[in-house]
Amino acid sequence: MPASERPREKADRHGIEALTDAELLAIFIRTGRPGKNALAMASELLHTGAGLVALSRATALEIRKKVSGIGKAKSIELAAAFEIGKRLARSREERPLLDSPARIFEVFGQEFLSLRRESLRVILLDTKLRLLLVEEVALGSINECVAHPREIFRPAIIHSAYSLVLVHNHPSGDPQPSAADRRLTSALREAASMLQINLMDHMILGSPDGGRLPYFSFRDAGLL
Repeated sequence: MPASERPREKADRHGIEALTDAELLAIFIRTGRPGKNALAMASELLHTGAGLVALSRATALEIRKKVSGIGKAKSIELAAAFEIGKRLARSREERPLLDSPARIFEVFGQEFLSLRRESLRVILLDTKLRLLLVEEVALGSINECVAHPREIFRPAIIHSAYSLVLVHNHPSGDPQPSAADRRLTSALREAASMLQINLMDHMILGSPDGGRLPYFSFRDAGLL
């Protein structure tokens, strides 16, 4: 590959943000195999892995099974790089202000995008709508996550939270609520009223797709 087209040289000249997804992966892959350089292998990995987001959910073993020539060391390095990104996203702010659905997606969206199963989590907030605690209350399959209202409200009672936001993801990427999501929200609305707990919102996080919002807010939709 001509020096001007190599990912490391391009990053050095124009900055790492100028690299494509394939070029970023090629830096970790480093060397190719007979007939394919590192960049071609990175493109193949993205294709077989269904894109960068889906690839970030894969284990090291799954990564090296996707493309011939990626061994144990390279696959572990790639998995480690994805994990660093997830941890940085989580620690961007120690106690971020979460006063809108857009802000909640900004803080938690990337982490939820990396999940392959539905995760139902409770976000607890103080009186200034700053994060107190995030607690997972249920982990489901690829398309369903079930929890009883008592498990959902229990963390808010224990930690004396001012308000609560329920968040779960749709691994398919489509944040539109299912019939089960609507039933759960209705039950939670009634339970919150009885327990006198401020249920600020129930949000479903998906992935960006064209002009569609990458999340659904029951509060914004007038359903809570």
